[in-house]
Amino acid sequence: MPPGSVETAAMEQFATIVKGFVSLLARLLIAVIFLMSAVGNKIPQFQQTAEYMASEGVPNPKFALFGAIGLLLLGGLSLIAGAWTRIGAVFLFVFLAAATFYFHDFWNVADAAMRQAQTIQFMKNLAIAGGLLALMAFGGGPWSVDGWIELKQEEAASSTPAKSRTPAKVQQAA
Repeated sequence: MPPGSVETAAMEQFATIVKGFVSLLARLLIAVIFLMSAVGNKIPQFQQTAEYMASEGVPNPKFALFGAIGLLLLGGLSLIAGAWTRIGAVFLFVFLAAATFYFHDFWNVADAAMRQAQTIQFMKNLAIAGGLLALMAFGGGPWSVDGWIELKQEEAASSTPAKSRTPAKVQQAA
């Protein structure tokens, strides 16, 4: 198919739709584990969670738990909307790194069965961290608030006359 043909345009449009759907699905699947952790566990069981955090050596556990809930909610909602996706992914990455270090420290577990369980949890968190790093690198995709803003910026830039987009020094030299 030659560039600019109807078939090429249709394939590009189809690719954009698939990319939009897949990126939306990825954001939703990553966000759900964090939002459910906040809404289904940490908020309703705040005192018990803070006590468990203290037993695992988390400093100032109630303050840390408030921070964790904030990171989970802001990051999760950011991913769902695709608004400030990269920042939301950073929030969740920070939470995940701390949670993995404190609660899935398999290297400190003596019991073989518990060590294996914590190793699995640790590896699961590494996989989730990989997804968050991808969101940090590539953003929320075309079906996101970020993607919509980027599209509008591109449309505005392409409708601006070339001379007005040229830096002032170049215009003066001409």
